[in-house]
Amino acid sequence: MKITFLGAGSTVFAKNVLGDCILTPELGEFDIALYDIDLERLEDSRRMVENINHKYNGKAKIKAYTDRIEALRGADFIVNSVNVGGYEPCTVTDFEIPKKYKLRQTIADTLGIGGIFRTLRTIPVIEEFCEDIRKVCPNALFLNYVNPMAMITGYMQRYTGVRTIGLCHSVQVCVRDLFKSIGMQEYYEGCRWEIAGINHQAWLLSVKDKDGNDLYPEIKKRSLSGEYAETMAWDLVRHDMMHRFGYYITESSEHTAEYTPYYIKRNYPELIDRYKVPLDEYLRRCVRQINNWKTLREKVLSTDIEHTKTWEYASKIMKAVVTDEPFRVHGNVQNTGLITNLPRNACVEVPCMIDRNGVTPCYVGDLPEQCAAINRTNINVQNMTILAAHERRKELVYMAAYLDPHTSSELSMDEIKSMCDDLFEAHKDWIPQYK
Repeated sequence: MKITFLGAGSTVFAKNVLGDCILTPELGEFDIALYDIDLERLEDSRRMVENINHKYNGKAKIKAYTDRIEALRGADFIVNSVNVGGYEPCTVTDFEIPKKYKLRQTIADTLGIGGIFRTLRTIPVIEEFCEDIRKVCPNALFLNYVNPMAMITGYMQRYTGVRTIGLCHSVQVCVRDLFKSIGMQEYYEGCRWEIAGINHQAWLLSVKDKDGNDLYPEIKKRSLSGEYAETMAWDLVRHDMMHRFGYYITESSEHTAEYTPYYIKRNYPELIDRYKVPLDEYLRRCVRQINNWKTLREKVLSTDIEHTKTWEYASKIMKAVVTDEPFRVHGNVQNTGLITNLPRNACVEVPCMIDRNGVTPCYVGDLPEQCAAINRTNINVQNMTILAAHERRKELVYMAAYLDPHTSSELSMDEIKSMCDDLFEAHKDWIPQYK
């Protein structure tokens, strides 16, 4: 068995995924191929994975590659963690140009103007990956962790023919973090929940305790009580959405604020304070990670490095495929009638069973209509961006931006078009020529 990790310079994430694999004895002996264009970070990751493998008596053979074709050759599983354009110049540009138009963002990696242009510069690299995969490992299962999740994964599933599932962290921690914020930790053990929707905007459709009792009434009661104001302070947008639309959302409040037209409004600055919306949060997060890397690097590259299994799905998926012991994940897949009141060509996030046959998505049926309606506003942008990236047409990029809930609530269409043109110019070295 061979695992290829694209974007292996994401050293901490590589530790989580590949460390989990090394601590999964059911995988037996396997090869790990690490690939990245940043040679220094690539070498750091190779040393780190070697140290984990040695410390825990792993059976992996690890090799770093600068030749992508050779890294991919014969792969059974491919983990994708690339960030095209990095923090500078591209991520900074995605924030700073919209700011000139008084359009503010929090994370800008999934939807909105930042998500659109992140997609446009990532798709050409993904197309190159897929061309190589079709040549040297056509049966590999591609595990995509790259944002914008629905747009990148949806593009691959629609156009490339590569077996793909998109994986995110938010579903696994949704109920745990909700319970922690309102003092319901004791209910977590043995609880059962159902989640479906789209990436970063899936819905907690039901949540029951170990005896089958509906926990939503207690959740909403505690949320409104005021008793948990301090522990809820980081998550006010999601709680507000739950009370107004009936259901809790999987992804964080800083994300949710920029997927909707309600919370970041220049004419109502008091909303930012009321809901504690962290504008420019992703920029601060990136700076912290960059500044902390020197200290963290020493720890990560230590021969005495520690690793315990994480909640990441990757190693569990590989184990299920290899052993044929079924395992359920929540994955991002093409909607083939799985969620019946969302568009059939949307990329949706639903339960999926994994076994030797790979990924089998599970039927969900209709979402509550208000939940589907909110999802559709995001799917409109996703599908238009996917089409724009496929056809390389500026006109379609403008349309995607016109349709974005947050962008269109703040700017006129002339302003949106001008902003897109500024972003095309700024990103011209990263985005192929658009007609």
